[in-house]
This record gives sequence, structure tokens and C-alpha cells, in this order.
Amino acid sequence: MSDFLLSVYPWTKALHVISVIAWMAGMFYLPRLFVYHVENAGNNPESTQLFIVMEQKLLRLIINPAMISAWVFGGMLISTPGIVDWSQGWPWVKAAMVLLMTWFYHWLVRRRKELKEDRCTVTGKQFRLMNEVPTVLMVVIVIMVIVRPF
Repeated sequence: MSDFLLSVYPWTKALHVISVIAWMAGMFYLPRLFVYHVENAGNNPESTQLFIVMEQKLLRLIINPAMISAWVFGGMLISTPGIVDWSQGWPWVKAAMVLLMTWFYHWLVRRRKELKEDRCTVTGKQFRLMNEVPTVLMVVIVIMVIVRPF
């Protein structure tokens, strides 16, 4: 198995990066859709329905497949011999940030369900603040992988 992982390493890395980019694009956009949804709720039932459809499609067609493939290819990368030195600190910090990103994904999924059912209590301002979470996590992840500060 390790020979196979080594032989496909460049492809695995490329597919992981592509998956992460798609996942992050969705994670940046979904909270912004929630801001517009919350701030326009009650004003126009047609626009509320449009936001519900857009949020659902973003999750099902982009974020979910991208997150799953990022996890699969990431798992393949950490299983490839010689790629990750777990005695260093950076892979542990990166792993923690990926777990936080996954938690944030689940938080967004719960908020989407609440918005769809018209029972969300999160304000537009709070969603704007939460929109910064994936950015901070992404910055830390990229620094850990590229700079490897420890």
C-alpha cells in the first residue's frame, strides 16, 4: 500500500489542494448567504425561498463533496510514508484547525436548517463575525503546512 501511496503522491496532493480550495470557497460564501437571508427574512417570501435553495445547493453540490474529498485525500497524504513527521508540532496544530473547520461546517449546517425552518436566532451581525472563522482557520492551516514553524 505504501508503494501505491508514494506513486500517486503528486496526484493526491493536487486533488487535496483542489478539494480544500472548493471547500473553503463554500465555507466563505455560506455564512455570507446567511447574512443576506437573515437581513431579508420577512421582507419578501420569494427571496427567502431563493436563499433556502441557494444555501442547500451550495452545501450539497459544493461544500459536502469538497469536504469529503479533502478529508479522503488528506488521509491519503498523512498515510504516505515520509510526508508528515508527527514528532513536529505543525501537523498537530494543522489537524486541530481542520477539526475546528469541520466543527464550523456542522455549525453552519445546523444554522441552515434553522433558517429553513424560520427559527434561527443568529443575527446578520453575528453571521458576519462568524464569516471570519474559516479565514482565520485557513491562515493558520496554510502557515503550518508551508512555513512549518515548529
